[in-house]
Amino acid sequence: MPKQLLLIWAIICSGIIAYFCLTDASNIPAVNFPSIDKIVHFCFHFGFTISWILFFKKELKGRHADDYKAYLVSFIFSVFFGITIEILQGVFTVTRAADVTDVLANTLGATIAVFTAIAFKKQIDKI
Repeated sequence: MPKQLLLIWAIICSGIIAYFCLTDASNIPAVNFPSIDKIVHFCFHFGFTISWILFFKKELKGRHADDYKAYLVSFIFSVFFGITIEILQGVFTVTRAADVTDVLANTLGATIAVFTAIAFKKQIDKI
């Protein structure tokens, strides 16, 4: 798959996450399920990290002896993106608040994404 398409996909995923995390909370249907917010944060950052891993692995291909740099860059990007979103929620939204446990859920999602990508390295390399 061309790296341009992977980049577009990663940017679209990032935009969707930013939108849903920064939109007015009253616009999002309420779901009565324990810890659903943390599950959503975990899933968002799992997908975010995987999409950026796919792009960075293609971008860095052939430039490094190993491509684990793509995992590290994607993980760090995901964590900083999550922290930035939390800060923006606290500063610019009225119906949202910055939450350290959201950052932990984001980081856990990114961590599991990296380990999943490593476990499925052969399949990911075919993309």
